[in-house]
Amino acid sequence: MKDFLDRRIHDLEAAGLRRSLRPLTSPQGREIVLEGRRVLNFCSNDYLGLAADPRLAQAAKEALGRRGFGAGASRLVCGDIDEHEALEDELAQFKHAEASLLFSCGHMANTGIIPSLVGRGDAVFADKLNHASLVDGVMLSRAAFHRYPHARMDVLEDMLNKAEDIPRKLIVTDTVFSMDGDVAPLGDLCALAKKYDAWVMVDEAHAFGVLGPTGAGLVEEMSLGDAVHVQMGTLSKAAGSYGAYGAGSRALKEVLLNTARSFIFTTGLPPLVAAASRCALGIMRAESWRRSTLIENARCMRAALQQAGFDTGHSTTPIIPVMIKDAARAADISRKLLARGFFVSAIRPPTVPVNTARLRVTVTALHTAEDITGCVEALKDVF
Repeated sequence: MKDFLDRRIHDLEAAGLRRSLRPLTSPQGREIVLEGRRVLNFCSNDYLGLAADPRLAQAAKEALGRRGFGAGASRLVCGDIDEHEALEDELAQFKHAEASLLFSCGHMANTGIIPSLVGRGDAVFADKLNHASLVDGVMLSRAAFHRYPHARMDVLEDMLNKAEDIPRKLIVTDTVFSMDGDVAPLGDLCALAKKYDAWVMVDEAHAFGVLGPTGAGLVEEMSLGDAVHVQMGTLSKAAGSYGAYGAGSRALKEVLLNTARSFIFTTGLPPLVAAASRCALGIMRAESWRRSTLIENARCMRAALQQAGFDTGHSTTPIIPVMIKDAARAADISRKLLARGFFVSAIRPPTVPVNTARLRVTVTALHTAEDITGCVEALKDVF
């Protein structure tokens, strides 16, 4: 095995695809201490700047005193704590759904929900740029897997038309694509689902807290709650906490609670995490300035990058790719930016397709105009 592992590491290094962990010795935020240096952070998914908000820490501390740290067991065994149910009720209300069910993380939500809804003999239709956890969920379901080119509704319709005799059809898509920053054509997708009698499941991980009149996501922004059967999302990004949820009808929750393996066979979230998430939801509702500032910062960053001649793809959100194509060059530019005090991650295959390596620039509600200008000027210099 050692020879195989050594060769694998060598091949990754030669292709510019070897990654490493970088020690972070500060809270998340606009500015962080990375590898002993203070740098401006343009990598984080902490869109609203809540990850280090002292109110979340205080909520967790109070829950720690009331309920202890661990849940002790699966929620179906003896680990169902009142903090879990309170958070589920608040999430359902926030998502304009009848009910929601907590999962330990987004990957576990997607790999639990999809196999609970479809299996052998069924069909799933998925955007080719969907998150890896959605891909894994479909593969675990053993349903027929049909992937349409990114956002190509004409191809999706052709696939659905050919599968008209299949009784259970599920369309799954990200609402905001995590490496490209564009949004799914959800209105057209839901219209096709209705036409061909298919279910719709969306992953709102990067839309939750960001899009919509109250920050509930793209489904809320487009008023498509009645057309989307399953809304999945995470609490680890804009909410600054941890965990995930599946939201929809009460019947959906009941089925997931009884069949989703990643829920059944996992210890419940620590109650202090649920308490911190509840606190974050309250802040998201009360402090809408965070969302409006975030959207304005994203607009300014995107405009500045485009004016400087960079290709930002079809981004319309706080995720802004700077397309480099070559993986080794993307990694080199990222290193040079870090030396100048700007932390911007290089995204390389297999996270993105071959020859589409990029810098993934993300902004938050806490970045200043000076931060954005400085980052763009540094990128111009090192490019």
